[in-house]
Amino acid sequence: MWPVCKKELRQFFSSLTGYIAIIFFLLLTGAILFILPDNILDFGYATLDKFFQIAPWILLVLIPAITMRSFSEEFKTGTFEILQTMPITRWQLVSGKYFAALLVVLIALLPTLVYPVSLQQLSPEGGIDTGGTAGSYIGLVLLSACFVAIGICSSSLTTNAVAAFIAGAFLCIVVYGAFTAISRIPAFEGGADYYLEMLGIDFHYRSLSRGVVDTRDVIYFASVIVLFLVITHRNLVKR
Repeated sequence: MWPVCKKELRQFFSSLTGYIAIIFFLLLTGAILFILPDNILDFGYATLDKFFQIAPWILLVLIPAITMRSFSEEFKTGTFEILQTMPITRWQLVSGKYFAALLVVLIALLPTLVYPVSLQQLSPEGGIDTGGTAGSYIGLVLLSACFVAIGICSSSLTTNAVAAFIAGAFLCIVVYGAFTAISRIPAFEGGADYYLEMLGIDFHYRSLSRGVVDTRDVIYFASVIVLFLVITHRNLVKR
């Protein structure tokens, strides 16, 4: 698994594409938080709620862009057949590519830890809600892990990287926010709306953002990750 992971990381950072993706994420979040109108410095109190609200929407585009070539490029160039001759199982191949993409996303998220530290220093009194911020970061990491699994799965469906990106972004949008949107339809009020909302990532992400790490939320994220990785494995078996 680790040789595949290291190969993917080397390939990702061997060109400017990897660095541009990370820099784009950091510049966009930094501009929204500190430069553009209605930024967090205008709130009058220390909070990173805006960052944790916009970050998932940026990641559901960024992560499919990172994962779109994972398998589609292997299929297109014919190197997937070479990988099959190597002494690694399909699960090791899937896991290696998954953890490599996840590490890239974590590298992109790591510099954002400057945001809570900066707000803590700028706050004249009270400071930032450390419990809520820690819970939000845990939720953001788990959400990213789900998006990576979805992106890897989408890449295993096609030989076209662009099609993999579109499919990955669409699936991320559906799993993240579609269930919440459907639950707000008046026909589901007072009954199925709560259970429909629970099917989406947004519900469990907001739950962790309150600063309480619930086992049910962690199990949900783990289940989504395993589901899409199993589908990815089955797609490889079919080939």
